Amino acid sequence: MERQRLSLTTVLLLSIPPILWAGNAIIGRLVRDAMPPMTLNLLRWSIALLILLMLGRAALRPGNGVLRNWRRYALLGLLGIGLYNSMQYLALTTSSPLNVTLVASGVPVWMLLVGRLFYNVPVKGRQIGGAVLSIAGVLVVMCRGSLAELAALRLVAGDLIMIVATIVWSFYSWSLLQKHDVPALRADWAAFLLAQVAYGVLWSGALASGEWALSTPQIVWSWPLAFALLYLAIGPAIIAMRCWGAGVQRAGPGISAFFINLTPLFTALLSAAFLGELPQLYHVAAFGLIVGGIVVSAR
Repeated sequence: MERQRLSLTTVLLLSIPPILWAGNAIIGRLVRDAMPPMTLNLLRWSIALLILLMLGRAALRPGNGVLRNWRRYALLGLLGIGLYNSMQYLALTTSSPLNVTLVASGVPVWMLLVGRLFYNVPVKGRQIGGAVLSIAGVLVVMCRGSLAELAALRLVAGDLIMIVATIVWSFYSWSLLQKHDVPALRADWAAFLLAQVAYGVLWSGALASGEWALSTPQIVWSWPLAFALLYLAIGPAIIAMRCWGAGVQRAGPGISAFFINLTPLFTALLSAAFLGELPQLYHVAAFGLIVGGIVVSAR
């Protein structure tokens, strides 16, 4: 599946989401004691839905295919809205933002595997070499830079959850490219995103209902929490998803996946500024391996 060469516009489109997603990880960690993860995801996307209803009214017009192709948009909503984001907030309850985003940097590996196994996209030798380096970087994060911990296979729950989340995101990114949309709907970014978010909010509501049924979560309302929800709805949700969708259309999922590896860099800077969680040497080593994987794969 060939895509156009990277232009300055495409690079910009694919660089904006990592910045906003880094902020998403920081905010998710800061509010973990104020709101449970599934509920946080539901409220975040509910606010985004209200905003998109004003921007993407074309999705409500007859003949747009939103109802006829409900299985497609329900799947996109489940993968990109319901599962991935909920799992990320859940991972942040036991892992740090830097660890979560570093583990998520292994997404190019899963993107290649998903593309090959489910979408018949060939994988080149250089891409395999880059994937090996990326896997090594993820392992360094998971073992905290200690061979003893790697041998003991002591894993933090949040790291494992994030690995599953990256696989989910890979399926979402490849699914975006499938040609099953009414052209007018696909041409309107807000309407296309609204079609996904509408179903995604339903999935998020189901997950949040299960969260409240199986536990006794508490919400500590405050103005900082309200502003955090507003940021999560506008920045990492609407703006980032808009840019990511457009970037994937231009460059393809394989190349786009490498830009996710910028997220740990921004997360490290924000963590140091707002959480006092300074990067460790093993974080530097892991990031070096992951960047090496990008260079090898992109040659």
